[in-house]
Amino acid sequence: MVAQNGAYTSEAQSLRADLAAAYRLLALEGWSDTIFTHISARTSDADDRFLLNSYGLLPEEVCASNLIEVDVHGNNAGINPASVNPAGFTIHSAVHMARHDAHCVMHTHTMAGMAVAGLAEGLIPLNQTSMEFYNRVAYYDYQGIPLECDERDAIVKALGNSNSMILRNHGLLTVGRTVAEAFYRMYYLNKACEIQIETMKTGGKLLIPSDDIAEHVAQQASSPVYQAQSVDLIWQAMRRKLDRIDPSYQQ
Repeated sequence: MVAQNGAYTSEAQSLRADLAAAYRLLALEGWSDTIFTHISARTSDADDRFLLNSYGLLPEEVCASNLIEVDVHGNNAGINPASVNPAGFTIHSAVHMARHDAHCVMHTHTMAGMAVAGLAEGLIPLNQTSMEFYNRVAYYDYQGIPLECDERDAIVKALGNSNSMILRNHGLLTVGRTVAEAFYRMYYLNKACEIQIETMKTGGKLLIPSDDIAEHVAQQASSPVYQAQSVDLIWQAMRRKLDRIDPSYQQ
Protein backbone atom coordinates (compact mmCIF):
# COMPACT_ATOMS: atom_id res chain seq x y z
CA MET A 1 0.00 0.00 0.00
CA VAL A 2 2.78 2.38 -0.97
CA ALA A 3 2.39 4.70 -3.94
CA GLN A 4 5.06 5.00 -6.64
CA ASN A 5 6.41 8.18 -5.10
CA GLY A 6 7.13 6.33 -1.85
CA ALA A 7 4.21 7.83 0.05
CA TYR A 8 1.46 5.68 1.49
CA THR A 9 -1.81 5.43 -0.41
CA SER A 10 -4.82 7.14 1.14
CA GLU A 11 -6.16 3.74 2.21
CA ALA A 12 -2.90 2.79 3.88
CA GLN A 13 -2.58 6.16 5.59
CA SER A 14 -6.17 5.91 6.86
CA LEU A 15 -5.47 2.48 8.36
CA ARG A 16 -2.26 3.69 9.95
CA ALA A 17 -4.03 6.73 11.42
CA ASP A 18 -6.81 4.55 12.86
CA LEU A 19 -4.33 2.16 14.43
CA ALA A 20 -2.19 4.97 15.83
CA ALA A 21 -5.37 6.55 17.23
CA ALA A 22 -6.20 3.30 19.01
CA TYR A 23 -2.77 3.31 20.68
CA ARG A 24 -3.17 6.92 21.81
CA LEU A 25 -6.71 6.28 23.09
CA LEU A 26 -5.45 3.21 24.92
CA ALA A 27 -2.99 5.45 26.75
CA LEU A 28 -5.68 8.05 27.51
CA GLU A 29 -7.92 5.35 28.99
CA GLY A 30 -5.12 4.25 31.34
CA TRP A 31 -4.73 0.84 29.71
CA SER A 32 -1.02 1.18 28.97
CA ASP A 33 1.44 -1.44 30.19
CA THR A 34 4.39 0.70 29.12
CA ILE A 35 5.95 -0.96 26.03
CA PHE A 36 4.06 -4.27 26.42
CA THR A 37 0.66 -3.32 25.03
CA HIS A 38 -0.15 -4.30 21.46
CA ILE A 39 -2.70 -3.57 18.75
CA SER A 40 -2.26 -4.83 15.21
CA ALA A 41 -4.08 -4.28 11.92
CA ARG A 42 -3.88 -6.36 8.76
CA THR A 43 -2.87 -4.37 5.69
CA SER A 44 -5.47 -4.59 2.96
CA ASP A 45 -3.10 -5.50 0.13
CA ALA A 46 -1.77 -8.73 1.64
CA ASP A 47 -3.35 -11.11 4.16
CA ASP A 48 0.03 -12.23 5.43
CA ARG A 49 1.13 -8.77 6.60
CA PHE A 50 0.05 -6.59 9.47
CA LEU A 51 1.00 -3.41 11.28
CA LEU A 52 2.33 -3.45 14.84
CA ASN A 53 3.99 -0.94 17.13
CA SER A 54 7.76 -0.57 17.25
CA TYR A 55 9.22 -2.42 20.24
CA GLY A 56 10.20 0.08 22.89
CA LEU A 57 7.68 2.81 22.13
CA LEU A 58 5.04 3.78 24.65
CA PRO A 59 1.47 3.85 23.31
CA GLU A 60 1.43 7.65 23.48
CA GLU A 61 4.50 7.73 21.21
CA VAL A 62 2.94 5.69 18.43
CA CYS A 63 1.98 7.56 15.28
CA ALA A 64 0.97 6.57 11.77
CA SER A 65 4.50 6.77 10.36
CA ASN A 66 6.35 4.69 12.97
CA LEU A 67 4.11 1.62 12.83
CA ILE A 68 5.95 -1.43 11.49
CA GLU A 69 4.65 -3.76 8.79
CA VAL A 70 5.60 -7.40 9.39
CA ASP A 71 4.63 -10.72 7.86
CA VAL A 72 3.41 -13.76 9.79
CA HIS A 73 6.99 -15.03 10.10
CA GLY A 74 8.09 -11.88 11.89
CA ASN A 75 10.00 -10.48 8.95
CA ASN A 76 9.98 -6.72 8.60
CA ALA A 77 8.11 -6.10 5.36
CA GLY A 78 8.33 -2.31 5.36
CA ILE A 79 10.89 0.45 5.22
CA ASN A 80 11.01 1.04 9.00
CA PRO A 81 14.03 -0.91 10.31
CA ALA A 82 12.73 -1.20 13.89
CA SER A 83 11.68 -4.50 15.48
CA VAL A 84 8.50 -5.71 17.19
CA ASN A 85 7.89 -7.38 20.55
CA PRO A 86 8.28 -11.20 20.21
CA ALA A 87 5.37 -12.04 22.54
CA GLY A 88 3.14 -9.52 20.86
CA PHE A 89 4.07 -10.94 17.47
CA THR A 90 3.18 -14.50 18.54
CA ILE A 91 -0.32 -13.61 19.72
CA HIS A 92 -1.21 -11.26 16.89
CA SER A 93 0.22 -13.33 14.07
CA ALA A 94 -1.67 -16.38 15.35
CA VAL A 95 -5.02 -14.62 15.15
CA HIS A 96 -4.34 -12.89 11.82
CA MET A 97 -3.29 -16.17 10.23
CA ALA A 98 -6.38 -18.08 11.34
CA ARG A 99 -9.13 -15.47 11.36
CA HIS A 100 -9.42 -13.61 8.06
CA ASP A 101 -12.24 -11.52 9.55
CA ALA A 102 -9.87 -10.34 12.29
CA HIS A 103 -8.40 -7.31 10.56
CA CYS A 104 -7.56 -5.76 13.93
CA VAL A 105 -6.36 -7.53 17.09
CA MET A 106 -6.12 -5.69 20.40
CA HIS A 107 -4.40 -7.09 23.49
CA THR A 108 -4.17 -5.34 26.87
CA HIS A 109 -2.88 -5.88 30.40
CA THR A 110 -5.27 -3.59 32.29
CA MET A 111 -5.62 -3.85 36.05
CA ALA A 112 -9.28 -4.88 35.86
CA GLY A 113 -8.68 -7.24 32.95
CA MET A 114 -5.81 -8.99 34.68
CA ALA A 115 -7.83 -9.21 37.90
CA VAL A 116 -10.73 -10.99 36.20
CA ALA A 117 -8.23 -13.12 34.27
CA GLY A 118 -7.06 -14.36 37.67
CA LEU A 119 -10.52 -15.45 38.80
CA ALA A 120 -11.60 -19.06 38.29
CA GLU A 121 -15.15 -17.95 37.44
CA GLY A 122 -13.96 -15.51 34.80
CA LEU A 123 -16.38 -12.81 33.67
CA ILE A 124 -19.71 -12.82 35.51
CA PRO A 125 -22.88 -11.28 33.93
CA LEU A 126 -23.40 -8.75 36.72
CA ASN A 127 -24.41 -5.78 34.63
CA GLN A 128 -25.85 -4.82 31.25
CA THR A 129 -22.32 -4.21 30.01
CA SER A 130 -21.01 -7.62 31.03
CA MET A 131 -24.16 -9.34 29.74
CA GLU A 132 -23.17 -8.16 26.25
CA PHE A 133 -20.40 -10.78 26.46
CA TYR A 134 -22.52 -13.58 27.94
CA ASN A 135 -21.36 -16.92 26.50
CA ARG A 136 -19.39 -14.95 23.92
CA VAL A 137 -15.99 -14.73 25.60
CA ALA A 138 -13.35 -17.37 24.95
CA TYR A 139 -10.76 -18.36 27.55
CA TYR A 140 -7.13 -19.33 27.07
CA ASP A 141 -5.20 -21.08 29.84
CA TYR A 142 -1.85 -19.53 30.67
CA GLN A 143 1.18 -21.29 29.16
CA GLY A 144 3.87 -18.79 30.09
CA ILE A 145 5.10 -15.72 28.20
CA PRO A 146 4.11 -16.43 24.57
CA LEU A 147 7.55 -16.16 23.03
CA GLU A 148 7.38 -19.30 20.90
CA CYS A 149 5.43 -19.46 17.65
CA ASP A 150 4.42 -23.06 18.37
CA GLU A 151 1.93 -21.65 20.86
CA ARG A 152 -0.07 -20.04 18.04
CA ASP A 153 -2.20 -23.12 17.36
CA ALA A 154 -3.35 -23.26 20.99
CA ILE A 155 -4.27 -19.57 20.98
CA VAL A 156 -6.27 -19.96 17.78
CA LYS A 157 -8.06 -23.07 19.06
CA ALA A 158 -9.05 -21.30 22.27
CA LEU A 159 -10.33 -18.21 20.45
CA GLY A 160 -12.42 -20.17 17.94
CA ASN A 161 -15.06 -17.90 16.41
CA SER A 162 -15.23 -15.56 19.39
CA ASN A 163 -14.37 -11.90 19.07
CA SER A 164 -13.31 -11.50 22.69
CA MET A 165 -11.01 -13.60 24.84
CA ILE A 166 -9.72 -13.58 28.39
CA LEU A 167 -6.20 -14.93 28.59
CA ARG A 168 -6.19 -16.45 32.08
CA ASN A 169 -3.55 -15.04 34.42
CA HIS A 170 -2.62 -12.62 31.66
CA GLY A 171 -5.08 -10.12 30.17
CA LEU A 172 -7.70 -9.36 27.52
CA LEU A 173 -7.91 -9.73 23.76
CA THR A 174 -10.46 -8.54 21.21
CA VAL A 175 -10.67 -8.74 17.43
CA GLY A 176 -12.63 -6.78 14.85
CA ARG A 177 -13.17 -6.29 11.16
CA THR A 178 -11.92 -2.75 11.74
CA VAL A 179 -9.81 -0.94 14.32
CA ALA A 180 -13.00 0.72 15.53
CA GLU A 181 -14.69 -2.62 16.13
CA ALA A 182 -11.78 -4.11 18.08
CA PHE A 183 -11.50 -0.94 20.17
CA TYR A 184 -15.25 -0.94 20.90
CA ARG A 185 -15.10 -4.52 22.14
CA MET A 186 -12.04 -3.88 24.27
CA TYR A 187 -13.56 -0.76 25.78
CA TYR A 188 -16.65 -2.59 26.96
CA LEU A 189 -14.92 -5.87 27.86
CA ASN A 190 -12.58 -3.91 30.09
CA LYS A 191 -15.53 -1.92 31.47
CA ALA A 192 -17.28 -5.18 32.31
CA CYS A 193 -14.18 -6.30 34.20
CA GLU A 194 -14.04 -2.98 36.08
CA ILE A 195 -17.69 -3.35 37.08
CA GLN A 196 -17.09 -6.88 38.33
CA ILE A 197 -14.08 -5.93 40.46
CA GLU A 198 -15.88 -2.93 41.97
CA THR A 199 -18.97 -5.03 42.71
CA MET A 200 -16.92 -7.75 44.38
CA LYS A 201 -15.20 -5.14 46.54
CA THR A 202 -18.52 -4.37 48.26
CA GLY A 203 -18.56 -7.84 49.80
CA GLY A 204 -22.29 -8.07 49.16
CA LYS A 205 -24.18 -10.98 47.62
CA LEU A 206 -23.89 -10.91 43.86
CA LEU A 207 -27.15 -10.33 41.98
CA ILE A 208 -26.88 -12.41 38.83
CA PRO A 209 -29.74 -12.37 36.28
CA SER A 210 -31.17 -15.52 34.74
CA ASP A 211 -29.46 -17.15 31.78
CA ASP A 212 -32.43 -16.17 29.60
CA ILE A 213 -32.10 -12.48 30.46
CA ALA A 214 -28.33 -12.49 29.99
CA GLU A 215 -28.67 -14.19 26.60
CA HIS A 216 -31.40 -11.75 25.55
CA VAL A 217 -29.15 -8.77 26.31
CA ALA A 218 -26.24 -10.40 24.47
CA GLN A 219 -28.40 -10.90 21.39
CA GLN A 220 -29.64 -7.31 21.53
CA ALA A 221 -26.11 -5.96 21.79
CA SER A 222 -24.78 -8.16 18.99
CA SER A 223 -27.45 -7.28 16.43
CA PRO A 224 -25.87 -5.95 13.22
CA VAL A 225 -27.76 -2.65 13.31
CA TYR A 226 -26.93 -1.96 16.94
CA GLN A 227 -23.29 -2.89 16.41
CA ALA A 228 -22.86 -0.83 13.24
CA GLN A 229 -24.36 2.31 14.74
CA SER A 230 -22.65 2.00 18.12
CA VAL A 231 -19.21 1.16 16.79
CA ASP A 232 -19.17 3.92 14.18
CA LEU A 233 -20.57 6.65 16.41
CA ILE A 234 -18.29 5.81 19.32
CA TRP A 235 -15.19 5.64 17.14
CA GLN A 236 -15.97 8.98 15.52
CA ALA A 237 -16.50 10.53 18.96
CA MET A 238 -13.24 9.09 20.29
CA ARG A 239 -11.29 10.30 17.26
CA ARG A 240 -12.74 13.80 17.76
CA LYS A 241 -11.69 13.68 21.40
CA LEU A 242 -8.18 12.65 20.44
CA ASP A 243 -7.95 15.33 17.75
CA ARG A 244 -8.78 17.97 20.36
CA ILE A 245 -6.10 16.68 22.73
CA ASP A 246 -3.23 15.79 20.37
CA PRO A 247 -3.63 15.17 16.63
CA SER A 248 0.04 14.25 16.21
CA TYR A 249 -0.86 10.54 16.01
CA GLN A 250 -1.79 11.16 12.36
CA GLN A 251 1.77 12.08 11.37
